[in-house]
Amino acid sequence: MRLRAGTSGWSYDEWKGSFYPEDISSSQMLRYYAERFGSVEVNNTFYRLPKPEVLSGWAEQVPEDFTFVLKASRRITHMAKLGANASEPLAYFLASCEAMGHKLGPILFQTPPWLKKDVPVLRDFLAQVPQAQRSAFEFRNESWFADDVYELLRAHDAAFVVADTGEEGKDPPLVPTATWGYARLRRVAYDGGQLADWARALSEPPWTELYAFFKHEDEGTGPRLAARFVELVRTG
Repeated sequence: MRLRAGTSGWSYDEWKGSFYPEDISSSQMLRYYAERFGSVEVNNTFYRLPKPEVLSGWAEQVPEDFTFVLKASRRITHMAKLGANASEPLAYFLASCEAMGHKLGPILFQTPPWLKKDVPVLRDFLAQVPQAQRSAFEFRNESWFADDVYELLRAHDAAFVVADTGEEGKDPPLVPTATWGYARLRRVAYDGGQLADWARALSEPPWTELYAFFKHEDEGTGPRLAARFVELVRTG
C-alpha cells in the first residue's frame, strides 16, 4: 500500500518555529512542506472556485510524485446539494483541476451535516464525475452510513471517507468502498496508542493507496502527527 499522509493545508504562519523555520516566507512554505510529505488536502477550494493558473502554479512547486487533494466547492456540496444544479459548478471545478495534470489526486466531496441520504441523487452525481478522476465522499449525516450507499460507491471505485473528530456516534465508520482509502483524523491531539490503533486499522484493508490527513491547528501538531503516522504504518 502506498501511503500519502499530510495535513489539511500548508500556508500557516502559526507553524513557524514548530514545523517551518522561523524566517521562512509564505512563498517558500509549499516547497518546504512537499519535501517532507507526499500529499496535502486543500480546503480553500471549498470557499472559492479555483483558478487554473493558481493550481498550475502550485503544481510547479512540488516534486513529480506529489499529489494535491482538492476539496470540492461548497457550491457543489452545500448549495446544490449534489443535485441537478451541481452540474455547472462541478464541470467548472473539474476543468480547472486539469491544470494540475498528474499531480491532482482525489477530489473530496464533503456534504453538510443536515444533508440526508438520497441514493438517486448520489447516483446521478457520480455519473458526472469522469471515471479517471478519483472521488472521495465525507458524509456528515448518519443516514448515509448505509449498505446501498457503500455499494453505489464501490461501483464507481469512490472512497467512503472515514473521519475521526471525537464526536461519538457521528463519525463515518471505516468501510472500504474503493481500491484506495481516505481518512481524515481531525482531533487536535492523539496519544501514541490512539495513533498506533489508527495506523493498524487503516493498514488492514487491501488498499493500493491510502490518503490520510491531520487537522490544521495553531500549535503545529498536525505535521508531527502526520510524520509519526507515516512511521507507524511503515513499521507495521
